[in-house]
Amino acid sequence: MLYKTDYHIHTTFSDGKADPEEYITSAIAAGLQEIGFSEHLNLGVADQELNMDPGRIHEYILHIEKLRKKNPDIKIKTGLEVDYFPGKEEEIYKFINGLDLDYVIGSVHYLVGENTVDSGPDYYENKNIDEIYDSYFSLVNEAVASGLFDFIAHCDVVRIYNFMPTADPEHYYRILAEKLRIHDVAFEINTNGRNRPLGDFYPDRRFLKIFREKNVPVCVNSDAHFPLRVGQYFDEAYMLLRESGYKEMAVFNKRERYIVPADFYSF
Repeated sequence: MLYKTDYHIHTTFSDGKADPEEYITSAIAAGLQEIGFSEHLNLGVADQELNMDPGRIHEYILHIEKLRKKNPDIKIKTGLEVDYFPGKEEEIYKFINGLDLDYVIGSVHYLVGENTVDSGPDYYENKNIDEIYDSYFSLVNEAVASGLFDFIAHCDVVRIYNFMPTADPEHYYRILAEKLRIHDVAFEINTNGRNRPLGDFYPDRRFLKIFREKNVPVCVNSDAHFPLRVGQYFDEAYMLLRESGYKEMAVFNKRERYIVPADFYSF
């Protein structure tokens, strides 16, 4: 049996569209053994519209703990998705250190200013796309090396509106995979890209074998902001992992990563 997890879920504590309780039924229906909440946390930009108020962190953790006790039929994990900002490493560390979390996801949304790379196609229009890709992957690599994160979210979300660099982007993925290997950080297949203009997963499926060549641990996540998107497109993601040579997946508990066998022929 394939052990199914979804560690990347957003609720009304940040920019999700439903309360945490509403995701549990969808998770069980999707055949998940574990579900993990991971609200957006941003300690680098003043605009908090899409992020959890840092002052609510203990309320959030307590809420998920109560939910865990009420739902013994599925494992419920507590995480955060934290935006990486160079120069903010110590502040991020001090905030998350000592919190009762199962994992911390690192993500890059901001390059310069207060607009995010997923804010709209106008972010890319009339700009040098090669420079945007260079800056984006450079920051992702810094996030990997920071020692702050257990895995990296949507590692190439810069593809979201189908603006592509002029040259073959393979080198970005080879450098990133090596950084992940060196710093022992996992990555996710994020299925939510199918719901965005890109119409496909993150990372670019053409380069999944590069991550496997480097033995980088992987998990499959929905990045769900609606209950019905929990576990969405997972069978396709599992097929891609099988084709790429993966035979195991990463699970997380109390900031420790464990590897479980993944029978991608059983679903």
